[in-house]
Amino acid sequence: MVTMPAPSENEPAGSGAAHPDPALLDRWTALLTRCRSAAAPPDPAPYGKNLLERWGEPQRRYHTTAHLAAVLDRVDELADHAEDPDAVRLAAWFHDAVYRPERSENEERSARLAQVALAEAGVGDERVAEVARLVRLTTSHDPRTGDRNGEVLCDADLAVLAGPPTAYAAYAAAVREEYGFVPDAAFREGRAAVLRHLLGLPRLFRTETGFARWEMAARHNVGTELELLGG
Repeated sequence: MVTMPAPSENEPAGSGAAHPDPALLDRWTALLTRCRSAAAPPDPAPYGKNLLERWGEPQRRYHTTAHLAAVLDRVDELADHAEDPDAVRLAAWFHDAVYRPERSENEERSARLAQVALAEAGVGDERVAEVARLVRLTTSHDPRTGDRNGEVLCDADLAVLAGPPTAYAAYAAAVREEYGFVPDAAFREGRAAVLRHLLGLPRLFRTETGFARWEMAARHNVGTELELLGG
């Protein structure tokens, strides 16, 4: 049976969740099935199970299957804006598939994983390249003007910033838990830099729908967190 490539030392597979979320696994199976161009592609289920194991790793507190599901839901809401909505959905599945808070190359390793896994699973070269590009774009969340796929993925990933105050506080607390190994002073400095980068973007949300729904609330939440950090 063909499966996703075995994780390397730098790309651990996860905690091995015994019962992957069946709804998410069904979404993955339907997505991969319609995205493949190979004549006799392999079973999509092992790929989905491997991804869900990765998203279920014990070091994750925010970057979990709940985040994955939320991003996929937001992509669905914004799909009409994308040139290739399914490429964006595939990128959502892979964008934090490799996640180690203590490392800075997670997006690059996630993109490489997508390139290998999707090619093996029967997805065409052009779409594989687009998925990898989109995953790498989540490093900055700053798509170029006219990058409609990138705008949808980045808006979907950043939509958490626009949650109600209690939800935003829970998100911020979960991020802090993921970086529990970092001393408070260093975390405040690093987190403040991330928040200042976001506030420095001309727009947090590039799609018109995302901007109308989420921009004001997200800027308020991010600005409030920055103030609380002393930034």
